[in-house]
Amino acid sequence: MAGVVGGLISLPAWANGWTSETVRSTQQFLSSSQDDLLAIIAETIIPATDTPGAKALNVHQFIQKIVTDCLDKPAQETFRKGLDATDELAKKTFGKPFGEGDVAQRTALLTQLSQSADPTQKDFYGLVKGLTIRGYLNSEYVMTNLTHYQMIPGHYYGCVPVPAKAVSQTK
Repeated sequence: MAGVVGGLISLPAWANGWTSETVRSTQQFLSSSQDDLLAIIAETIIPATDTPGAKALNVHQFIQKIVTDCLDKPAQETFRKGLDATDELAKKTFGKPFGEGDVAQRTALLTQLSQSADPTQKDFYGLVKGLTIRGYLNSEYVMTNLTHYQMIPGHYYGCVPVPAKAVSQTK
């Protein structure tokens, strides 16, 4: 019983100690150029407007963490190959790497991937898009500033005056 109580007491301090450095995966399976490409793809999916975009909220780090920790080795390799294939497709389509294309070119290329007859391209895009949306919506900025998330919703107000009309209706 004392162990449970001690654990519950130390839980807030432990959870508040989470930072992007402590959450970051210990093993990086993407090269720095692939990580940059992933950040640009995420930013193309959710660009910065009057709110920060996916790159500013480090959604690409979330995607990399999920892929590293939750997918098996063949799926990780497929993900890595999907990034390389996207860059190669960009070079064939508009003659330069994906990151050097303008927004319209990058958006058109991602639309082409989503409608591709090749299931690996379509699956890669679906995975990246889904994880980008999940990472963005679960980011601290979105949860606190846009959705006004409360850790414990439904605050209990113990002492509230009861209107006289409600008391007369219960009798």
